[in-house]
Amino acid sequence: MLKETLASGCALIDSTLDRLLPRETQMPASIHRAMRHSVFAGGKRLRPVLCMEAARMVQRENPAGALPEGVEELGSALEMLHTYSLIHDDLPALDNDDLRRGKPTCHVVFGEAIAILAGDALQTYAYEVLSKLRCPAEARIHIVEEIARATGTVDGMIGGQVLDLEAENSKPDASVVEYIHLSKTGALITASLVTGGIFAGGTNAEVERLRSFGRAVGLAFQIVDDVLDVTQSSEQLGKTAGKDTASEKATYPAVYGIDESLRRADALIASGCTALDSFGPRAETLKELAHFLVERKS
Repeated sequence: MLKETLASGCALIDSTLDRLLPRETQMPASIHRAMRHSVFAGGKRLRPVLCMEAARMVQRENPAGALPEGVEELGSALEMLHTYSLIHDDLPALDNDDLRRGKPTCHVVFGEAIAILAGDALQTYAYEVLSKLRCPAEARIHIVEEIARATGTVDGMIGGQVLDLEAENSKPDASVVEYIHLSKTGALITASLVTGGIFAGGTNAEVERLRSFGRAVGLAFQIVDDVLDVTQSSEQLGKTAGKDTASEKATYPAVYGIDESLRRADALIASGCTALDSFGPRAETLKELAHFLVERKS
């Protein structure tokens, strides 16, 4: 069932992204080729799937478990923002990586200037998509606010990236590592779940339960990512393995070791799933996804 959820969600997001993004032949073609190169380089589409499944879980009228109409466009905007962050993260000025999702990174194929602009373009285009979401205006504004905060400098993705850079080549500190992970990775995962709930008309209480779930799952996801960086090969990961150790990044294994890091990830998933207990059987898919995130090997 979970494999079907991931496969169908990925297919829906891929087809929606293909529809929403400018064609490769659209002038100026170079930027559109670069955007599509990174967007369609692969990936599990986890953030969009989490968003869509949160929306499916909380919506009031749910014939045969159908997705709310138009939520795939919200998921696609989230994937654009995630891909923009990866393009910029891979640049020589940041993590300087030449492999992402098993393929050459954007700047390797198109050069640094176009890669920077491709990331910028995906970010701005995501907000154009968000401005047209098929939901009430108040919900649309709330969604934009949540996503803008999650990708910003205060407890958001960019702020986490800054601290990640500044923490290199220094003794890892547990509180700094947790802040980096909650901000750089966890914030957008949390926003994906929260905005899915908002889109589907969730109550304030339901949205806050999704937020609690998202914070736990987002931190656990990055802890496992840290562990995989030191235990898996580049071929398995689809990106350069061992980068965190080589760059002396602030990571959970560096602070706690591998076994304790995995124990903490499992505990986070357990507490996160508890936050969804009030949804009953409707929460089973999200709980299964949470366990998949810590059991994955890439």
